[in-house]
Amino acid sequence: MNFDLSEDEEMLKALTERFVTDHYDHDSRRAFLAQPNGFSNTNWELLGELGLIAAPFPEEMGGLGLDATGIATVFEALGRGLVVEPLAESVVMAGRLFAATAPQSLQGEWLDGLLSGSRRLALGHAEARARDGLSWVETTAAAEGDGWKLTGAKPYCVAGGGADGYIVSARISGEPGDASGISLFLVPAGSPGASTHDWHMADGSVASSLELSSVIVSADHKLSDDGLAAIAATSDLAALARSAEALGIMERIFAETIDYLRTRDQFGAALGSFQAIQHRMVAQYAAIEQSRALLNLALVSWGSDEFANAVHGARAYIADASVTLGHEMIQFHGGMGVTDELAIGGGHKRLLVLSRWPEGPLAALDRYAGLLN
Repeated sequence: MNFDLSEDEEMLKALTERFVTDHYDHDSRRAFLAQPNGFSNTNWELLGELGLIAAPFPEEMGGLGLDATGIATVFEALGRGLVVEPLAESVVMAGRLFAATAPQSLQGEWLDGLLSGSRRLALGHAEARARDGLSWVETTAAAEGDGWKLTGAKPYCVAGGGADGYIVSARISGEPGDASGISLFLVPAGSPGASTHDWHMADGSVASSLELSSVIVSADHKLSDDGLAAIAATSDLAALARSAEALGIMERIFAETIDYLRTRDQFGAALGSFQAIQHRMVAQYAAIEQSRALLNLALVSWGSDEFANAVHGARAYIADASVTLGHEMIQFHGGMGVTDELAIGGGHKRLLVLSRWPEGPLAALDRYAGLLN
């Protein structure tokens, strides 16, 4: 089977890699994470100008309509660059979810800004007492005049810092855990009764806790009556993007560790000359190749009924293997490996978040086995 990229995909890969080369090094990445939103607004605007924000959106909406291979190609390159701008959460997840569910009136108001990068959305779905699965929603929505009144809390709005709006899941009927009765609503930032508190995740990115106290939204801000199905469909592509990013990070920190082992002397010889270390590095090289094979299996299943299952299988393996690889690379560097002085530590922190959000590898494995909906 031919896994060579097409000419357009090669150009997209080159564009992403050029962005990384021109705008990222270790010190600049640390500076971007220190920004109030956890990334560079200047870089976000540039990503919009380059068309990388619009690329995952459907062509009829002004995007490039990237398929699974295009998205994986971009995110693997972003992972190798340790890019901190939240393209997976704000574009592939929240942006595409909005594009798939928003009525024409809202699309006319928001879509141009989302495509250009001048506006940004975050998803507010997971809740504090949620278990594995998507259906635990305690936030409620009740009809109020010509609109809806939302009450509840969404503590895990990843990439929610500085967002212009939040896609919120709320229950219009049933009990927490029921698969039906959940709708999606768009809550603009600053809506009366909506308040946010920003907090940092393990990798330094900024998430928000969203509190909804009788927030009133108009009727056209209701996006979907089948919220779980819409989130699940978009989540598959977002999981692919996160897995591709993790693979890129694995490649990056593995390559930097190879260079280190070749140059660091111990007992009068390079560390990389010791057979025990070589065996451990070979094991991690094999993990990278297995991760790529599983990702490729997901890519070739794009458009078929097997796509979602293949993504769950790839994510289950990559989420676990990537953290193990990160631990090994840190061990080879010693104490310096966990500091901010090296990309190894920052890469590993990002892998920790990617492996646990929005759920851990065992939950992904249960999905692959058909045990979790």
